[in-house]
Amino acid sequence: MEKRFRLPQTTLIGGEEVELQLKEIINRLENVYCKYIGAEFMFINNHEQCEWLREKFETPGVMSITPDEKRLLAGPADPVYQEFLARKWSAEKRFGLEGAEVMIPAMKTVIDVSSDLGVESFNIGMPHRGRLNVLANVARKPLENLFCQFDSKLKAMDEGSGDVKYHLGMCHERINRLNNKKNVLANPSHLEAVDPVCQGKTYSEQFYRGDKDGKKVMSILLHGDAAFCGQGVVLETFHLSDLPNYSTHGTVHIVVNNQVGFTTDPRVARSSPYCTDVARVVNAPILHVNADHPEEVIHVARVAAEWRAKFGKDVVIDLVCYRRNGHNEMDEPMFTQPLMYKKIKEHKNVLQLYLEKLISEGTVTQAEYDEESQRYDKVCEDAFTNAKSVKGVRNRDWLDSPWDGFFEGRDAMKAPATSVTLDRLNKIGQVFSTVPQGFKLHPGLKRTLRGRAELLEHEQADWAMGEAFAFGSLLTEGYHVRLSGQDVERGTFSHRHHVLHDQEKDLATYVPLNNIEQGQATYTVCNSSLSEYAVMGFELGYSLNDPNALIMWEAQFGDFNNTAQCIIDQFVSSGQQKWVRQSGLVLLLPHGYEGMGPEHSSARLERFLQMSNDDPDHIPVLDEDFMMQQLHDINWFVCNVTTPANYFHLMRRQVLLPFRKPLVLMTPKSLLRLPEARSSFAEMTGDSSFQRLIPDQGPPAKADPKEVVKLLLCTGKVYYELVKERERTGQDDTIAICRVEQISPFPYDLVLKELNKYPFARVQWVQEEHKNMGSWFYVQPRVNNLIRSHCPDRTHRHVSYAGRPPSASAAAGNKQLHLMEIAQFLKDAMSPV
Repeated sequence: MEKRFRLPQTTLIGGEEVELQLKEIINRLENVYCKYIGAEFMFINNHEQCEWLREKFETPGVMSITPDEKRLLAGPADPVYQEFLARKWSAEKRFGLEGAEVMIPAMKTVIDVSSDLGVESFNIGMPHRGRLNVLANVARKPLENLFCQFDSKLKAMDEGSGDVKYHLGMCHERINRLNNKKNVLANPSHLEAVDPVCQGKTYSEQFYRGDKDGKKVMSILLHGDAAFCGQGVVLETFHLSDLPNYSTHGTVHIVVNNQVGFTTDPRVARSSPYCTDVARVVNAPILHVNADHPEEVIHVARVAAEWRAKFGKDVVIDLVCYRRNGHNEMDEPMFTQPLMYKKIKEHKNVLQLYLEKLISEGTVTQAEYDEESQRYDKVCEDAFTNAKSVKGVRNRDWLDSPWDGFFEGRDAMKAPATSVTLDRLNKIGQVFSTVPQGFKLHPGLKRTLRGRAELLEHEQADWAMGEAFAFGSLLTEGYHVRLSGQDVERGTFSHRHHVLHDQEKDLATYVPLNNIEQGQATYTVCNSSLSEYAVMGFELGYSLNDPNALIMWEAQFGDFNNTAQCIIDQFVSSGQQKWVRQSGLVLLLPHGYEGMGPEHSSARLERFLQMSNDDPDHIPVLDEDFMMQQLHDINWFVCNVTTPANYFHLMRRQVLLPFRKPLVLMTPKSLLRLPEARSSFAEMTGDSSFQRLIPDQGPPAKADPKEVVKLLLCTGKVYYELVKERERTGQDDTIAICRVEQISPFPYDLVLKELNKYPFARVQWVQEEHKNMGSWFYVQPRVNNLIRSHCPDRTHRHVSYAGRPPSASAAAGNKQLHLMEIAQFLKDAMSPV
């Protein structure tokens, strides 16, 4: 052990020394790797990165900090704050950090070091545990605003129904030695669901700033140990971390590893040795650290921030700690972890342990600490007193994504003009149907472009052309457009082809819509990983940053949107009501019964309609502001349009409205190439606009309406099948067919107009979906209530049903049964009685 050995190039423990005694070599290596830090990085298949990490831990003296830094680290602010909350609201759930108090200085270190390295904006995604601590002591939310959330008597003074205090977010800009902005994103109790949302918001902010390397904007994600390894969205989000149109150039992950999940022991909660093993798939270094040793935690936090700045890759800090209370402060943990909690009760908290260490060193005195504790306790008491004078709470104070100036000077009741000039359509169409000289295009796509040119010549648009006109016109008006999802560049059904590939050069592509004119906005169209949950969440986060953009997520088939149901339920449908957070995200969901079976037919339209917040028993006042008032009050729009022109207007309306709502759009499959489903340029120019309902434009429109015996209401592609069947059965003059293009909010005024136009016609709703699916349950009470309230002389009228019978499966897999079902409901629809 006394023998001296020459140190190899593969270690840095010697510092300036080239040889050491064997016992010193072992001692130094044990101090680095076997004490309070477990640096897990040798699986990384990059020599430079491994050597960089080795240097950060093996270099002698690398972990030493100054006495001033030690005093700052021992600051009592957060412990006093937690004690204050427990004293004032002992019976309230707070989800405090007792046992993991060192998380706050770890976060502050990541932020301060990253700020020194040039980062100006931080987006923080986190669960409920520790949120009140982060809001107060990291994001600097005024304490009186926090304390108001504990007062159940205070009413909201603005819109929204609010959320519990440990779900709320905020935005704060700090001006001190370094300017920076912190956004803590609001989140639901669905653990880890906020991860992709935070990443999307971060990427969006980087995009708008032109921060191509992520040097100015970054994200910090906090996790619990059980959720980090248990929730699949964590892995989905990790797999976005290095993708071209999704990478935020490194995220610092902090896992509060309190070694228990609610009541579940780690021995039955995961199969991997560590809760952080999921991060190994992206070569993220994992820095395990004993959370009872603040100096080591701070060093790890500093290394994590520097790693992210240097390599632009994810890094994980595993704070190995404990949870002093149960899942919340009211919970009894001894029921399920008796031995663990006996030890915890006997264990001093980290601040006590560290303070004893500093006092023994002479770095700080007990009197100094007590004085600082009393000072911060007075700050809390003053804020508590001020909070008593608050008469109400403002949900808007907790907005994590404020859109400064967006709503100012806008008339919320003024409908925007969505048409464009013929010259604009011709210019976009010309670009959309040509490629640069010398670009080797696939022969099949040459035919596609020739077809586009022919449509342009005849001033006609199919679905792909109508979409290109919508996107292209917005781009030339300065609105950024982003389309993301599986196979969106080509389109699932090979109709879009927005990214053209040179057939002789690898990675040589051409995007026509990015080449319309100088000074246009950027069009981003990007194939995503095979994920719905994370990618939809990412696009939602992207949409929160700037309202002046069209952000879309498209499902490969609409059926697959239910894999992202958590994002739909917890964020998209309810985000504005809970958090006053508007979003203009568009969900494009291919929907339609084409005989492709139960997993390729239905986007589950009924679920979106069920979550619409309008009341079927309340018919609004049908005045001149009715349409805009409906759009303003609803939580989202649910549509199923049938023409390229209406698709064009709907997409443009989404951006030009004076407010933002999500749009759920059932998109077609067979209509993409159906000759009847084309629009003339006249339907997109002049005085044209989005049609919430398209009345019958065939023979019934020209005949005597009193001769019409049946009025069919429908939505989507079934309209074209009904028209064909009406013609086949020779009932063109006696059956009128109207298309409800915007299902929610329901176009009462236009439906009433049709009811009055055909006063003697029986009313029937026709859908291709099964009776317990589709729009039937939503439409039926609204039409019947409309008749009762606005057609007093026709109260005997009611809406009947034609469609598939109830079913547990979304669609038939048997082709013969599929055809029989179509034949039956078409027969029912054409029956005069």
